[in-house]
Amino acid sequence: MRPPYAQRLVRLRALLRANGLDSCLTLHRPNILYLCGFSGSSGALLVEPRGARLFTDSRYTLQAADEVHNATVGIVQGPLLAAVGERLKRVGAPTVGYEASRLTVQQLQQVRRAAGHRVHWQPDRNPVEALRAVKDGGEIALMKRAASLGSRVFEQVLPLIKPGIREFELAAEIEYRMRLLGAIGPAFETIVAFGERSALPHARPTGRRLRKNELVVLDLGAILSHYCCDLTRTVYLGRAPARIRGWYQAVLEAQAAARLVLRAGVTAGQVDEAARSALRDHRLSPSGGKGLDKFFTHSTGHGLGLEVHEDPRLAAGQKQELQAGNVVTLEPGVYVPGVGGIRIEDDAVVTPGEAQILTTAQRGFLEL
Repeated sequence: MRPPYAQRLVRLRALLRANGLDSCLTLHRPNILYLCGFSGSSGALLVEPRGARLFTDSRYTLQAADEVHNATVGIVQGPLLAAVGERLKRVGAPTVGYEASRLTVQQLQQVRRAAGHRVHWQPDRNPVEALRAVKDGGEIALMKRAASLGSRVFEQVLPLIKPGIREFELAAEIEYRMRLLGAIGPAFETIVAFGERSALPHARPTGRRLRKNELVVLDLGAILSHYCCDLTRTVYLGRAPARIRGWYQAVLEAQAAARLVLRAGVTAGQVDEAARSALRDHRLSPSGGKGLDKFFTHSTGHGLGLEVHEDPRLAAGQKQELQAGNVVTLEPGVYVPGVGGIRIEDDAVVTPGEAQILTTAQRGFLEL
């Protein structure tokens, strides 16, 4: 089924009018894909009061003809933004919104020069990304498939976690198996970290070899039909000490606490606090020490969709109210320098009631 591009443009125009804008310009590829279906690497989409126009170059003539819906395609010989500006100068558009976080100063100057002094440029608050944050049923179905693919990849690589394998070898196997299962590719650089390196939340795979009695963190994301999944699991090669099993149980409880709170109407900060509160109740060692919340060094989660990081952000102090249709990660972790880290991450759909978990990989502590 084709995504509802026409309805998305109608909703976007309503947001533009509410913000006093006549038109808006986006160069961000996921936003262009969301609004008209074009997936090429060179494009500028101008959404006007009664239409939309995609500007691209001749490399994408056939692709644009095949992919673009509800927008007129303009094949440009020179700079795209100069063509956008000339269009605005010709048809007239008193106030145009642009993505301040996406356009460079040079790009803005270029389109301004071409449009002339009668066009007023207004930095907007990313209205397209506000729309993208709430997924429809078709998007959620695609994300469920992506999450299932990522979960299958995790299960497939478990037998490869043996002494001697190198981090980058396991990362390569993960990304290879994503492709075999139909993924466009990884949503981000796969994280594989062994032993004490698992205490690095964004560790990049190295040539370090796995040894017996070490933690293994695998963080993987696949893109399927343009939508991302994001999954993290932590396993132990050997028989884990009691404190490691205790930390894992604490992180599992933190994720469960966040999942229990996650629903439409609560704030993003409340979900984050639920996870931190659960970790606060656990100590670094059975004999005491700091609460494990002191070793949780990032936010509890983030939005997910056409990009691996979208709105909303589940972080301390965030006042944004969650809406039904938001898809977010739940990924509390504990990172102890010199020892290792534990993270458990799943993808969840926000609903008016209990959150729907999309990822299906086993969540219990695995000792291999």
